[in-house]
Amino acid sequence: MRIARQIVVFDAADLTTESTFWAGLLGGTVEAEDDWHSVSVDGQPRVGIQLAPNHIPPEWPDGTPQQIHLDLYVDDVTAAHDEVISLGARLLQPADDIDSTEGFQVYADPAGHPFCLCWG
Repeated sequence: MRIARQIVVFDAADLTTESTFWAGLLGGTVEAEDDWHSVSVDGQPRVGIQLAPNHIPPEWPDGTPQQIHLDLYVDDVTAAHDEVISLGARLLQPADDIDSTEGFQVYADPAGHPFCLCWG
């Protein structure tokens, strides 16, 4: 089996907020339809956002199970932290030691989907 394209799809009650967040984080653009937004990076679709008016955000890592999450490896976690917060993310779980050679911090996007900024 050959997979021609891979797209991560998030459910969200607010398509514009969610797609704007991911476009900003990934350096992409948003193509909007009524109940679906695509985020493209370098002309290729990378993330889909589908309308889910009754979406309930997960309360992971300490509550209900996560639904999906992304690990995003960065060179400068402090700068990446500032950027994701400015785009609308919330810090859910800080790193045990931000100065360690490897680690991660857990965040939520505007719709509550968790993702990690990782380094090392």
